[in-house]
Parts: sequence; C-alpha cells; structure tokens
Amino acid sequence: MASNDPELSEPSEPSEPSADPQPGDLIEIFRPAYQHWALYLGDGYIINLTPVDESQAAAMSSVKSVFSRKAVVRMQLLKEVVGNDSYRINNKYDDNHTPLPVREIIQRAEVLIDQEVSYDLLGSNCEHFVTLLRYGEGVSEQASRAMGAISLVTAAASAFSVLGLINTRSRNRPF
Repeated sequence: MASNDPELSEPSEPSEPSADPQPGDLIEIFRPAYQHWALYLGDGYIINLTPVDESQAAAMSSVKSVFSRKAVVRMQLLKEVVGNDSYRINNKYDDNHTPLPVREIIQRAEVLIDQEVSYDLLGSNCEHFVTLLRYGEGVSEQASRAMGAISLVTAAASAFSVLGLINTRSRNRPF
C-alpha cells in the first residue's frame, strides 16, 4: 500500500500526489520518454500545450509533441491528460521565483485557451509555458539539461574532428 507521508516517499520519484492540486499549481506528468507540464486551473482541469496537427486524444501522450513547431493551448481534465501515466504537483521554482497571485495566473491562462502558440523544445516548451503563467518568467530545467547534453556532444564531436585532423596531418608528412 502506498503511503502519503512525504517523509516516507522519495521526492524525485513520480507518484500520485499526497495533496490535491490547487489552482495555479504546476503539474509534472511523467511520460515514458519525457516530462509533460501543465498548470492546474481548478475543478479537475488543467491548461497545457498540445500539438496543432493531432486530435485531442492522440495529443495527450504523443512523443510527436516534443518535435512540433506550433502548439495549441488547451483546457482539459487532468485525469484524461495523465491517462495511465503518473504525475505530481511540482512547484519546484517557488524558492527562486515568486508566484504571481493565483487570480492573475488563472486569468492569464484562460485568455490563452484555444490559441496557437510557437513551440520549441529548447526555448519555448510546455514547462516554459506553465512557468511563464505561474511566475511571469519562462523557466525549464528540462531544456537546460538538454542544451547541456547538446553542448557536450558538440564539444566531443569537435574534439574528435580536431584529433582526426591532427592524425591525418601527421600521416601525410613526407619524412
């Protein structure tokens, strides 16, 4: 039997939340290959980004959403968006960013429902979207980690390229 005692559970593991989400809370949904983010509006509804070119049902768990360039802001039931995945309330940036008043967060969110917005995995993703609503500033640890990994791969590729060039020059010497 699962425990709702926060001292007994691992904070980094996805699990059913120990408390009901409150309006303005960030919801982290654990998909098989990535984390999807939503903002809780109240009465079981969330606001989140979904791909433009997919039906609502398919968009909820599609990895294709990660590669889209456009997204639609949708209000949906949390339980339908989560499906068989797990989620947690994760207002992890509250220590470094002051949340806007809940009324303002909800008003800003409601204005965007059914609007098409730009989407970019590294610069304007679902986490950026919901943190922009909650804090007035888009933040994404997930994107920062991805950019770090891309930088590491680029640096490694450059190093191997330089090493290959040096090795080729040394083999072509006439002596």
